[in-house]
Amino acid sequence: MLINCTAYQHGRKLADIPVEAIRDTLQQPDTFVWVALKDPSANELAVMKNEFDLHELAIEDANHRHQRPKVEEYEDELFAVMHLVEEREGKLQVGEVHVFVGANYILSVRNNHERDFLGVRARCEREPKMLAKGPGYVLYALMDAVVDGYFPLIEKLETEVEALEERIFTRGAARSNIRRLYRLKRKVTLLRHAVLPLMEAAGKLHSGRVPEVCAKSRHYFRDVYDHLARINASLDGIRDTIGTAIQVNLSMVTIDQTEISKRLAAWAGIFAVATAFAGIWGMNFNHMPELTWEYGYLFGLGVIASAASFLWWRFRKAGWL
Repeated sequence: MLINCTAYQHGRKLADIPVEAIRDTLQQPDTFVWVALKDPSANELAVMKNEFDLHELAIEDANHRHQRPKVEEYEDELFAVMHLVEEREGKLQVGEVHVFVGANYILSVRNNHERDFLGVRARCEREPKMLAKGPGYVLYALMDAVVDGYFPLIEKLETEVEALEERIFTRGAARSNIRRLYRLKRKVTLLRHAVLPLMEAAGKLHSGRVPEVCAKSRHYFRDVYDHLARINASLDGIRDTIGTAIQVNLSMVTIDQTEISKRLAAWAGIFAVATAFAGIWGMNFNHMPELTWEYGYLFGLGVIASAASFLWWRFRKAGWL
């Protein structure tokens, strides 16, 4: 679906144009065209390929989707892939935005995601001096908007980890804590798959041999790279905290099991003594002095109760009961 097709000249909006007028507009000096698509069909991408002379390998990637975040250079054209991540009903959903950038055009293709970039377009149009830098600056603005969307997710993950840390030593909560920690770990892994490759790609746009289309905006891409590096460091910290918390919870489970084993062993010892006395007096030999004693039965019960009480006291004092 076509969202926008707009021509800009000297950093100012010239007009919204039909797709059929793209090729003629590209011939005008100091002019570039910015097209935005959402979940396009193969036919729509084929039309854009013909209008902008896009590289067939980049179009193939855009059609197949599910691409790793990257920036690829095809002669005088750049093809960038970024992941759009948002949380829905407690789960992270991943969409993609593919961006084709040339000397006088930029085509953004949004897939499987409801978030739009109208705010990015409005921001660029409010800064004509920056927009005059051309499609490279628009690529920066789109990348910056994608990266800014990661920060709320990082903050929420940190809040969830802190809440779980407070519950670690809650008795009986270890098993549920581990389940929640593993869910958090999956979220961190998914987000890291979006951040780390994009950080590597952004590094190519501000250091070393920078593609010509991005040369005027290389310092802005360095800012994006710094943001991604900060996010990646936060994700590493969260991941380490989760790993430590999982180990602590597993240790708590082991400690709980050890406590249960101690209690069972203590009660087994108490009943073993009682069983031993009962077994001795239950052998029914004829010549046992207790059998003919008037208070033999009560004496036997007293000995069993005394032995059991002494053991209970000792186990209690040792912390086993």
